[in-house]
Amino acid sequence: MKSIFAISLFTLLASAPAILHAQGSASVEDRARQNNPSSISFSGDESDDYVLREALWTRAATAAPGARPTVGLALSGGGARAFAHTGVLDVLNYSGFPVDYVSGTSMGAMVGAFYASGRPMDEMWRFGREAVALKVARDFKTIRMLPLLIADKLINPTHITRFIDGKLGGLEFKDLKKPFACTAMDLRTGEKIIFTDGPLAIAVRASVNIPGIFAPVQYRQRYLVDGGVVDNIPVDAARGLGAEWVLASVAENSVDRMPESVLMTLMQVIDIRGTLLAREAEKSADFVVKPKVGDITVADFDRCVEAGEAGVVAASGRLDAAKEAYLVFAAPELVEKL
Repeated sequence: MKSIFAISLFTLLASAPAILHAQGSASVEDRARQNNPSSISFSGDESDDYVLREALWTRAATAAPGARPTVGLALSGGGARAFAHTGVLDVLNYSGFPVDYVSGTSMGAMVGAFYASGRPMDEMWRFGREAVALKVARDFKTIRMLPLLIADKLINPTHITRFIDGKLGGLEFKDLKKPFACTAMDLRTGEKIIFTDGPLAIAVRASVNIPGIFAPVQYRQRYLVDGGVVDNIPVDAARGLGAEWVLASVAENSVDRMPESVLMTLMQVIDIRGTLLAREAEKSADFVVKPKVGDITVADFDRCVEAGEAGVVAASGRLDAAKEAYLVFAAPELVEKL
């Protein structure tokens, strides 16, 4: 007996011309609802599923974007937790999962920009391994509120800025191997800013710039801070680039211990707000991977590798489901191009 996945996909293949005719100029959102994989239950003969999925997957993964729905990755914020995206990207790369567009917020912007630049992911892992020696956590954990209040002056995240400038400095969005977008917020207006052109490093620095702690980034007559305040999972930004199907990687806040300082309390409040926004944004993604990052906080940059490994585990465990979700969505277009 074939599983519901196999039956559903065979039905889509058989009825693809009718589906395509009925869809006409339907929106991406309409197609996503019609092909919603969340309604599929997986049971029955899994070997049939495997053969069917792998045959179609080979075609989908090797097809040019015009012959299949385009794929976007939306990477959430989350500070050190968001290093989990490195592990997710590694798994997707290794599996040959097609990726056409990338968007990121906050730390997700930093990882996403690095990935979109085409540089080896080993360099991103190296940043995680060297985070302790680079004292990246000092940008967060050694800040004391009293000196900030006395000086009445915000600070700059020295070590993170150094890494961004060293790896991404001199690049513009047009130089990237994959189209990329990242988000920030205009501190004066509260407006969400989506960067898709211009210098890359300053856009990423703006996206990781925690409000109330780090000095706003001044760019194009705006004062910019962390995009996670207004859009913690930039699914819309990925769709704006052209993505028809979006996979979101979400490093959700799951820390239940009390912060140890006024500063860490402020950071946790901002983090929780980002998590609440993320739960809404998840609903607009076509597929979600949630690495289990445990009690890693925003500022635990000495635990980046641990977060990255959690991303590897989560993406590996969800890879087959992601393929199935994408194939169900893509089946009408794949058949049309036969």
